[in-house]
This record gives sequence, C-alpha cells and structure tokens, in this order.
Amino acid sequence: MASVLFSPLRLAHLELENRIVVSPMCQYSAEDGAASDWHMTHLGMLANSGAGLLMVEMTDVERDGRITPGCLGLYSDQCEAALHRVIQHCRRIGTAKLGIQLAHAGRKGSSRRPWEGGQPFKPGDGAWETIAPSAIPFGEGWPAPRAMTAEDIARVRAAFVAAAKRAVRIGFDAIEMHMAHGYLLHSFVSPLSNRRTDGYGGALAARMRFPLEVAKAVRAVVPKETPVGARMTGSDWMEGGLTPDDAVAFARALKQAGLDHVDVSSGGIALDTRNPTTPGYNAPLAEKVRREAGIATRTVGLITEPRQAEAIIAAGKADMVALARAMLDDPHWAWHAARDLQAEVKRPPQYQRSAPKLWPAAAARP
Repeated sequence: MASVLFSPLRLAHLELENRIVVSPMCQYSAEDGAASDWHMTHLGMLANSGAGLLMVEMTDVERDGRITPGCLGLYSDQCEAALHRVIQHCRRIGTAKLGIQLAHAGRKGSSRRPWEGGQPFKPGDGAWETIAPSAIPFGEGWPAPRAMTAEDIARVRAAFVAAAKRAVRIGFDAIEMHMAHGYLLHSFVSPLSNRRTDGYGGALAARMRFPLEVAKAVRAVVPKETPVGARMTGSDWMEGGLTPDDAVAFARALKQAGLDHVDVSSGGIALDTRNPTTPGYNAPLAEKVRREAGIATRTVGLITEPRQAEAIIAAGKADMVALARAMLDDPHWAWHAARDLQAEVKRPPQYQRSAPKLWPAAAARP
C-alpha cells in the first residue's frame, strides 16, 4: 500500500507534497530580531530535509515580545530584509514549502538564552518590561509581568497584523500564530494565567477573545490563498488548567475565525509544568481536536520514527506530523523515512546520486 505519510495535502491553495513538517525551533541567534548567517545555514539545511513544509522558528512581533535578546523578530524593516534574504536562499536551493510562526513571548520574555541558563534578566542587567493578561509571574524567581491595558491589547494586535503583512511581502507559503507553550496568546486562554475581570477574562469565551481578535485580524490581511493556522494547547497538564475539551472549543472558534489548520501541542503554561514523556503524547489530543472540531490538524511531540509517523496519519489522529529535534539529529529524516516506507521524496538534483535507485548501499543504512 502507498504511504499515507507521503501523500499530498492541500491547505487553502497550498499543496504540500507530504505530511511531514519541520517544527518551528528557536535558535536564539538573531541580531536585534534580524536573521543571521546561522539562519541561512540552519534553514537552508532543513529546506532540503524532504519535509513538505518547513516552519521558521517563533518570530516575535515586538522587540519586547522576544523571549531572549537572540530571538527572531519581524518588527522592523531590518528584520524583514534579513529574513527575506534567508527565505529567498531557501527557495533557490530547497524543496520544502516555507511557513512562519508569529508570536509574542508575554511573561516568558526578558530572559537569557537557554545555554546561558534561561533565567530572567535582573533589573539593570538588560531586563525589559514583560506584559501578560494578569500580573502573575511565570514561576518562582520570575518577575511579575504588567497586566495589559486596553492600549496594550490594541498595540499587540496591530503588531501581529504588521508582522503578518511583512510575512506576506517576504513570500511565505503559510503563516501561523503561536497560541501555546505559555506565551502571550496562550496565557490569555488559560485560567491559570488569566485572572482578568474585564471582557478578556472569566469564562472560556472571554479568555479566548483576544487570541481570536488577533486571528481574525491576521486572517484579514493574508491572501485567502495562503493558509493561516495556529499552534494551540491540547492540555495545560495542570490542575485547574485547560483541558482537551477546552482545546476542542478553541479549535472550533479558530476555524470560525477563518483559520485553515491547528497544530496541537501542550504544556508550558507555568515553570513547574510537567508534560508526559511517552512517544507521540500529543497525538491523542490532536485526534480529539481533529474529530470534534473538524479542522486540519498537526501533531508534535516525541515523534521520531517513520512508522510511528505513518501510523499517526493512517489512524486519522492528525493530518500532519511535525518533528523538531529528530530533524536536527537527522536533517534528512524524511529521505530515510521515504526509503523505509517505500515512498518517493524530493531531493535536490545535486544529491540524486544518494537516492536508493542510484545508490544500492542506501538500503543497507540503518
């Protein structure tokens, strides 16, 4: 039987060659938000991974919306020009379609790079003010963010729109908004981080209001031919937090707002969150969202083996699988998956000699 992992998928007017997605992975290697030579090499490598879609890392819509000083941004002409250069390079040499994830770090911002400890900056040591729906710290040792005003809400919404317009000008094939992992938009939806008493807090419908406003505003400025989606949470994995039923309600609302797909992840709402560690642990959450919300769905999280990914798609748990660290470990993961599943995958002509048809030794590789 033909591999379903390597079957095509259509999102809006975008045709993907297969269901494999390179997940957005922060590189913390930008210069005031501008993509660097590291991004040229990193994304150029992954553009030839064999995946149908390569998602550029979490890209922040405001300078103060970054996690760290090294985070990628799309809030200035300099950011736009630098990223345009990288994306043009990927198009010239690569085979994957190209997407971008727009975001705001919220209360998880103003911190050091992971290899520098990942702790929040201290006042006077490079810190900047963080914002959130409520003045609740991310965790012990983290500063309390400033609760957002109506003016903040309007400004951030406009920043998402401006970044989406820049993404369209750059020529991305797909755009998604980060509404998971404890960043700003997720923190509005979760009752663990949103204690507001105005129209943006309280019941789930009110907590979803700001992310949905952002989703509608972004959808309005992106051509209908270009798919727009969101990474969302399937569970906060904490008592009193978001549940899979909440995820279904949010996905339905995002679909009604005009989005074409969701990427179901989970966790990250607080410093002491502990996600499951079983392979593919988000797949059951994605399956529930796909079945009950009726929207194209991607799943991510400890997906490492070709037959594992094939089984997820074949069982209808998701329409796409996204891989992160597995792609860093093996940038040609999809080439090897195609060999194992007896499928075809695009390779640049310069590398055709490594394909199984022209290199019998490929069959002996683990």
